[in-house]
Amino acid sequence: MSSTWSVLPLAALLLSAGCAARGPRATVTPAPAASSREAATAATFERLRNDPVLRRVFLRDMPKGGDLHVHVSGAIYAETFARWAVDDGLCVDAARLAFTRPPCDAPLVPASRLVTDDDLYDRIIDALSMRNWHPARNSGHSQFFDSFSKFSAATRGRMGDMLAAITSRAAAQRLSYVELMYPVDDNVARRMAAQVPWTGDMASMREALLAAGMREALQQARRTLDATEARHRELLKCATPQADAGCAVTVRYQLPALRASSPGEVFTQFLSGFEMATLDSRVVAVNIAQPEDGLVARRDFRLHMDMLDYLHAQYPRVGIALHAGELIEGLVPPEDLRFHIRSSIERGHARRIGHGAAVMHEDGALDLLRTMAAERILVEVALSSSDGILGLRGAQHPLKTYLAFGVPVALSTDDEGVSRSSITREYERAVEEHGLDYPTLKAMARASLQYGFVEAPEKERLLREFDAAIAAFETAWASVPRP
Repeated sequence: MSSTWSVLPLAALLLSAGCAARGPRATVTPAPAASSREAATAATFERLRNDPVLRRVFLRDMPKGGDLHVHVSGAIYAETFARWAVDDGLCVDAARLAFTRPPCDAPLVPASRLVTDDDLYDRIIDALSMRNWHPARNSGHSQFFDSFSKFSAATRGRMGDMLAAITSRAAAQRLSYVELMYPVDDNVARRMAAQVPWTGDMASMREALLAAGMREALQQARRTLDATEARHRELLKCATPQADAGCAVTVRYQLPALRASSPGEVFTQFLSGFEMATLDSRVVAVNIAQPEDGLVARRDFRLHMDMLDYLHAQYPRVGIALHAGELIEGLVPPEDLRFHIRSSIERGHARRIGHGAAVMHEDGALDLLRTMAAERILVEVALSSSDGILGLRGAQHPLKTYLAFGVPVALSTDDEGVSRSSITREYERAVEEHGLDYPTLKAMARASLQYGFVEAPEKERLLREFDAAIAAFETAWASVPRP
């Protein structure tokens, strides 16, 4: 037997999966049967598996479907934030290596200094990302999550610009669909949480928040989203002869609650997400973000799942994708490793799990894997961020275990700007570290569309176009000569 991780039966399972999935927008077109063209392309891939140059071209050009797990600000490269900071007249805190709003009084310096001060520029790029990170200085976990507060000032007023950057890069790497995590409610929830104190009675909280004008406020948020998308189209020159390929990428949004917030704030953020998804078809799901190992996140984990259990009953057609199991032994007490993924599925009603790195620490882990396979609960695997944040790489990551049990999997970028990664790099790591073959990569790419929360007609179109694109790709690569 070859040393390559052979999962052809699993690839076939993944390619045919999704039709029986429960939950919103689950009906999909079955994948075409495997062809001799696919077999020839798979053989080509095996010939170039150990040729990193040709392999990268292959994976870059391969249609990759969708990226289901993208944090908007984390997707932007630090160099872009630096350029915006200069353009917007921001300041640099040279001690903390962070952007701030003016005035740039000492010890702050104008961001314009980045144009002439190479040392400051390099230190800023390193501070805002995992570039040149070394564990002797701080943990990968701290480096990763601390970066967000350092570049947050540069994101203000730039949502349309960020959307343009994300979709342009997605198209260049043969993605046709992205789901973006961003507070598309225009921070309505944060403002309203201060008006309606948390009582613990979820039904009365919901009634009070709606009575206080949440739906009316969300209508304004929709107009803000309209303006954001108009800016995106303007930047990419959509509907002109010079249109960027990113104009053709389908975008949908998830509204994430923030785990570290107070119970009232988290409930209000969840409710805002469910309501926004009901009002606007561009918003397709709710999620929960921030480090899962934080004090409040651990303390209130079960409460957050109870909130989702209640709200799912009120809004059963809204998608739910949850970060869960983004943990490793030693990062949290052992008991916190034992239930987060299962609870996210059973109480949180998640149809997709983000990361899922700690699955083998769960109570009844094998039964949980079988349940996820049977219920078609997809795992969004982000190899670069799992490495950077948790130190999980290669055989330490459960990717192959998920595949072995028939759990649907899609590769994702998570925060490609912070991680200094790309969707192509995630596919490379799947090959380099896990030995995956072409049929399995293809199956995961198609699964990323099958399990998206996008509305059914658009999903059907995306799948048809993916099948046509992958057929053309295979035709081109099936006959590539031996290097």
